[in-house]
Amino acid sequence: MDVFGFTLPLWAIFLGGIIIVVVAWKLIKFALKVLLVLVVFFAVLVGLDVLGVFNFIQDILSNIA
Repeated sequence: MDVFGFTLPLWAIFLGGIIIVVVAWKLIKFALKVLLVLVVFFAVLVGLDVLGVFNFIQDILSNIA
């Protein structure tokens, strides 16, 4: 296969493709882990808001000052 005037062997193209697929898969796994952490974090925040924790803290702080 000719690429930019150079002849590349087929094994080099397959090796490059495999490396690209592995790197892309690791990037996708990392992105999914970050997404899962963010979803859990925001779910905890919503749960604390439903329980009224933030209003309780705000009432405590307003009574101090």
